[in-house]
Amino acid sequence: MTRQKLVVIGAGMASGRMLEHLFEAAPGAFDVTLFGAEPRGNYNRIMLSPVLAGEKNYEQIVTHDADWYASNNVSCRFGETVTKIDRSAKVVFTPKGETPYDRLVVATGSAPFIIPIAGRDLPGVRAFRDLDDVNAMVEAAGKPNAKAVVIGGGLLGLEAAAALRLRGMEVVVLHLMGHLMERQLDPAAGYLLQKELEGRGIKVHCKAQTKAILGNDRAEAVLLEDGTIYPADLVVMAVGIRPEVRVATDAGLYVERGIVVNDQMVSSDPDILAIGECVEHERICYGLVAPLYDMARVAAKTLVGEEAAFRPVETATQLKVTGVSLYSAGDFADAPDREEIVLRDASAGIYKRLVLKENRILGAVLYGETGDGAWFFDMLRKGTDVAEMRDTLIFGQAYQGGSPLDPMAAVAALPDDAEICGCNGVCKSKIVGTINEKGLASLDDVRAHTKASASCGSCTGLVEQLMKLTLGDKYNPAAVQPMCGCTDLGHDDVRRLIKAKKLKTIPAVMQELEWKTSCGCAKCRPALNYYLVCDWPDEYADDYQSRFINERVHANIQKDGTYSVVPRMWGGVTSAAELRAIADVADKFNVPMIKVTGGQRIDLLGIEKEDLPAVWADLGKAGFVSGQAYAKGLRTVKTCVGSDWCRFGTQDSTGLGIRIEKFMWGSWTPAKLKLAVSGCPRNCAEATCKDIGVICVDSGFEIHFAGAAGLDIKGTEKLGLVATQDEALEVIVALTQMYREQARYLERIYKWAKRVGYDEIRRQILEDKERRKAFYDRFVFSQKFAQVDPWSERVSGKDKHEFKPMATVEYTQAAE
Repeated sequence: MTRQKLVVIGAGMASGRMLEHLFEAAPGAFDVTLFGAEPRGNYNRIMLSPVLAGEKNYEQIVTHDADWYASNNVSCRFGETVTKIDRSAKVVFTPKGETPYDRLVVATGSAPFIIPIAGRDLPGVRAFRDLDDVNAMVEAAGKPNAKAVVIGGGLLGLEAAAALRLRGMEVVVLHLMGHLMERQLDPAAGYLLQKELEGRGIKVHCKAQTKAILGNDRAEAVLLEDGTIYPADLVVMAVGIRPEVRVATDAGLYVERGIVVNDQMVSSDPDILAIGECVEHERICYGLVAPLYDMARVAAKTLVGEEAAFRPVETATQLKVTGVSLYSAGDFADAPDREEIVLRDASAGIYKRLVLKENRILGAVLYGETGDGAWFFDMLRKGTDVAEMRDTLIFGQAYQGGSPLDPMAAVAALPDDAEICGCNGVCKSKIVGTINEKGLASLDDVRAHTKASASCGSCTGLVEQLMKLTLGDKYNPAAVQPMCGCTDLGHDDVRRLIKAKKLKTIPAVMQELEWKTSCGCAKCRPALNYYLVCDWPDEYADDYQSRFINERVHANIQKDGTYSVVPRMWGGVTSAAELRAIADVADKFNVPMIKVTGGQRIDLLGIEKEDLPAVWADLGKAGFVSGQAYAKGLRTVKTCVGSDWCRFGTQDSTGLGIRIEKFMWGSWTPAKLKLAVSGCPRNCAEATCKDIGVICVDSGFEIHFAGAAGLDIKGTEKLGLVATQDEALEVIVALTQMYREQARYLERIYKWAKRVGYDEIRRQILEDKERRKAFYDRFVFSQKFAQVDPWSERVSGKDKHEFKPMATVEYTQAAE
């Protein structure tokens, strides 16, 4: 069968979802050429707000990467704008030439509306529409004492304002109407939202008519009609969008507000389809993701000749501002033939309002507690008669029949087509079906295969309940458990919020993230201490009282209460002088056992706690530093003799191992980290069961990672081959930094790698050289503050921490 030439104009979310459906329904049926005005492929625009806030990065919101496009044979023409469609010749034109098509899909999206006032073209005035806008705003927020004015108190404007405030800017929101988000919220919910934002330091000015943007060479202030002036280094216009239809209009397609399409998403030209925000269907233009994804599904079916029809749909709205729970759906305007049910809990900041007509829900506004949003929305869409549950309706799905129900029963009662994830348009049947089909057992797996809960995360609880309902006792919720009983947040959320909120002390974390206890516990304090050390190496003062006992006293406690001391031997290499020094210490302090470790070092066991400083002092005189055999950090780099001595050696494995160890020692990691370098594939240093290993071959250095040889036995995964020692060092350091930044505390590298995905790690470390260099540079920066020998610090008195633990819980840890 001849493959049809399919050209798609616009590389956004709607066209991306359409291509997913198309490749699933008819793989190989089309040669696809994808044009995008931006110099990048499909990413989740809904998540631009968390990127602006610093809670996510661009890579985390990419929907389709280069590998996905390549595996589906999509010819990507990013950064290339289609300027003309010749319908008679069936050709599209760009500044670089022409491309023929058999079928054409227009998905040009929308353009931000810019208020036609003086000063709108000044530098420093931005829309909030794409990644370039976000990057410009992040740059502006990085300047000292920067001020921002956001014009528009709708969804985008408030998300931008909250994100810029998290970036440290002084922020003012100007809104034309009497309360915020007037299209989605009633005045009461608008009041609660304004109160919340003002509590975060954001000034809100409603009924604000903007007159002009003031400034000479760039924006300096915003002038209102009433004469009020707000200084501004950055002005964000977030007052609405308009369908981007210029290329369609020029081509002679039927266009009103948007490109007019029928139920099959076909335009006035039978060979041209249109989807997304550029479309008008039955006089409606849509700007939320759920109907856009419905359009994508219908368009894919139309292209392959299957029957499908797009129908107008109700939409729901959620605000993506961390810590603000808000849900709105339907029509909640007052009218004589309507009644309402309202629940208020002022102390808890909860407000719920349902608008009913003839015992059917027309609209719902939920603030502070939104868990029943999907249930209300499903009844709204279906016109469910709620007469029998009228008295208890406002209390939610779990309180029908007069008493609370099992939450699992409430989830089970949701219909198969109930929307669970609004960001990605995922329904209940899609999640349940994928779990059963692919044998998924973790939230991360469900996110990877369905995208449910992969964006703003507000549906995470519902997805977890669905998993429990589907899997029963097989469900392992470890990936989403709170990090301890002191908080409801998991490790990933805590790490994200420490960066986003710029929290730089343990008390700040506990206050801002609403810890349930006054000072934490033995689980959370060591984890928080590590996260702060990792994220703010130049600002955070390591809290020894938040470390395990071994780390606090720089030695390993034994079962009889004595300690073992392990001096560092770079790459397992020593000398006669060093051995004499160890022997002298053993004699002087009557060390009962001297043991050679698996990491090619010498362990002095049975040392009394009060003798530790003197032992360190004597070893330090011989040039030893702590081997940090107690640390959640780099332990050893095991080596063989390599090409210098071994007749099979291909490279200088000993030299590389010593170089790596001297470069990386002192670095804290989420769990212990062991490395090895073997000089040939005979692998005498056992590199293929280490956290990170190197196998030297004739052509260079094979980098391996994610091995285990303890409670779990696992061979390494091959990361890739590099040609030089310099490149091997950069790859290993970058991989370690990626692990440091992304893993959960006490999570070994093999568990982290399985969770993140081996291919994803390869992509970020081997294929994306700019990102690899960024990881490497951050590690190098942190080492400026990490490479301090704790033994010499304690002996010299520079370490002022009490040697004996304070009157706090003794943090001990089971053997790994």
